Amino acid sequence: MPKLNVAVMFGGRSVEHEVSIITGLQVMDNIDRSKYNVVPVYVSKDGDWYTGEELLNIKNYKDIKRLLSSVKKVFLPPVPSMKCLYFYPFKAGLFKKEAESIKVDVAFPALHGMHGEDGTMQGLFELANIPYVGSAVTGSAVGMDKIIMKDIFKANGIPIVNYTWFLRKDYERDRESVLNKVEGKVKYPMFVKPANLGSSIGISKAKDRAGLVDAIEIAIRYDRKIIVEEGVLDPVEINCSCLGMDDEVLTSVCEMPVSWEEFLSFDDKYMRQGSSKGMKSASRKIPAPIPKEKSEEIKKLSAEVFKALDCSGVSRIDFLMEKSSLKVYVNEINTIPGSFAFYLWEPLGISFKDLTDRLIQYSLKRYDEMNENIYTYDTKLLEKASLGGVKGSK
Repeated sequence: MPKLNVAVMFGGRSVEHEVSIITGLQVMDNIDRSKYNVVPVYVSKDGDWYTGEELLNIKNYKDIKRLLSSVKKVFLPPVPSMKCLYFYPFKAGLFKKEAESIKVDVAFPALHGMHGEDGTMQGLFELANIPYVGSAVTGSAVGMDKIIMKDIFKANGIPIVNYTWFLRKDYERDRESVLNKVEGKVKYPMFVKPANLGSSIGISKAKDRAGLVDAIEIAIRYDRKIIVEEGVLDPVEINCSCLGMDDEVLTSVCEMPVSWEEFLSFDDKYMRQGSSKGMKSASRKIPAPIPKEKSEEIKKLSAEVFKALDCSGVSRIDFLMEKSSLKVYVNEINTIPGSFAFYLWEPLGISFKDLTDRLIQYSLKRYDEMNENIYTYDTKLLEKASLGGVKGSK
């Protein structure tokens, strides 16, 4: 069986750009080269795409300008009959009729945050009709927007903390009204977050109105939608990962990240013990030191969240738990978790290499299923319209 070309995409036009580079390099280090050819695709902060062997060495990222001068620009047309990365500028060789290109059998987005984890890149893969790893458009988009995500959790009876939200333009137009609304719906302490961001960027804790104003001023720099959540009393964070699609969902062991702040900050997640290890570098306890029945409850809720958002591939679901009562609340889902949460699967005997292989196989399975659908429907509508026989329209 010929090897499949797997285009691993990383970087991206997102504040989580650097984290994505680490995740992408980890994925490429752990793909089974006996089954797959790796095609690195780096997306710059400007949104340009590049490929080349030089992208595989993390040391080259110390000088991005020099790195980009040594690799080639590419792009992916949203055309099902092409399914290739084409070198840019788009041109054919002197004696060639076909433009220079690289075939893509599977896309493996290792992108965190906006323009990669939020359904936009997944939409491009759908248009190009290329199999891709991870959740599809809906699961990705809903998993990124914390407001819509929590609305769906609430509708499905999944436990969450009290929350409210507002638009940046409303705050800029009538600050007092927004502050009064927030304080009327959510008790202090509260957490102010951009609705569409990850890695704890732009998140602040507010204990009073002055703190609330400061927190909002930070959050509105990153997003037009702001969510404010009620704090959990003396909380600990517990995380669990899900792997699969449809009703075939596995849950990992649970972890307890060890935070240095009042919540798990960007530095806690990525900057402790070496920045090249991604989420692996964060200090954590695996398995989480909690009662077995509580661990089972969290695993069950994780699978419910995964299914409610129609996710596939691998996700990590983050919980908050009150230390005294052990009551748990679902905080959020990460549809492309840092380092693909491989460290939560290793205790179950699933190596990072096995994990990447399973993710690729799930992408192919979903692709085959989706292509069983009928996407066109032949009618005589245009023939009738050309004869003046159609008066109405949709």
